Amino acid sequence: MKLRFYNAKILSMENENIINGELCTDGNKISYIGEESQSGKYDREIDVCGNLIIPGFKNAHTHTAMTFLRSFADDLPLNDWLYNQVFPHEAKLTDEAVYVFTQLGNMEYLTSGITASFDMYMKLSAYAKANADMGYRTVLCGSINDFGGTVEGIEEEFNTYNSYNPLISYQLGFHAEYTTKLEILEGMSRLSQKYKAPLYTHNSETKSEVDGCFERYKMSPTQLFDKLGMFEYGGGGFHCVWFDEKDMEIFCRKNLWMVTNPASNLKLASGIAPICEMKRKGMKNFAIGTDGAASNNCLDMFREMFLTAGLQKVKENDAAACPAFDVLEMATKGGALAMGLSDCDVLAAGKKADLVVIDLNQPNMQPIHNIAKNLVYAGSKQNVKMTVVDGKILYEDGKFLTVDADEVYKRANKLAREICGD
Repeated sequence: MKLRFYNAKILSMENENIINGELCTDGNKISYIGEESQSGKYDREIDVCGNLIIPGFKNAHTHTAMTFLRSFADDLPLNDWLYNQVFPHEAKLTDEAVYVFTQLGNMEYLTSGITASFDMYMKLSAYAKANADMGYRTVLCGSINDFGGTVEGIEEEFNTYNSYNPLISYQLGFHAEYTTKLEILEGMSRLSQKYKAPLYTHNSETKSEVDGCFERYKMSPTQLFDKLGMFEYGGGGFHCVWFDEKDMEIFCRKNLWMVTNPASNLKLASGIAPICEMKRKGMKNFAIGTDGAASNNCLDMFREMFLTAGLQKVKENDAAACPAFDVLEMATKGGALAMGLSDCDVLAAGKKADLVVIDLNQPNMQPIHNIAKNLVYAGSKQNVKMTVVDGKILYEDGKFLTVDADEVYKRANKLAREICGD
């Protein structure tokens, strides 16, 4: 499909400059960005009416199918929430349920301008099919732990889903240190080194998690993972709230990715990740994730961006901390690179056509002094007019074009009642 977007403001995220002009696609790639009018034959020519085109947001850590537990087990501490509510109900999930709840989550991503997710979950055949059927881009992350999975199974997943569909890829991962015995951790390290592949996990989300690791191994999770040789080929951690200087030094030296999840960490009272301190210690790679709808409960990158900036300002006692463009970069370019999607990071000719049209002609976007600051501090889902993934329009003006929304809602509610017993 060939698309022409004209009369547009374009923020490519290659830099902070705004281009007034056109963006054209050819198939799943961007073929042109610039000020000149592009003639030719297009399947559709879209007058953007002076609105904004940006790269799609990248949800760099989530558990999409956990939409089935949205608002089900709130106002509980993490361990109670996880062990007494989440794990028992997840055990009841079927392939059909994962398929439906994944599509529900993806629909919410589209309304928030999110064009790809970095998803750690189970029943991956159903999950991958749900994404492929919708035309949605996703990166699967391994989730082995003491409750399920084997290192051999992770290797099979790695090979299967990295050749499954152009929209689907896979990164090595495990759930967390506190849920995964040493034998498995050592096996995952060997697997990472065998394939020269990055490795990802939940890392230092809570103080009790870090304290427990010190009790078991006399070191933090990050220090344990580094000692085991897990980070020889990159990767990173989700949350990274309770980092000390040694942890930051390892992430800096190994060029690892820190994925912050501010809404989830705030709601579960896990803490505020020290992003500004991490930057002072030399860390450069940052991305943003929503986490799952069971702990967030809203899969909204606008809210995550505002909280990322706002919480750092409070933590630093400095209103200048964590400026808006840096946060916008984390939510777009940073997320793509963390997920291994180097062809989806910015808007440029030859890059994948994963983009969002933002409605600037609404009160919360006016006046326009600084577009990046408007997006981070004032933006909301109401401003997302169109979400394009791989050159195909999946969402436009409140309509989902590759899935029957009413049918998904109907099936999701039925399955949620069956699983949760309501």
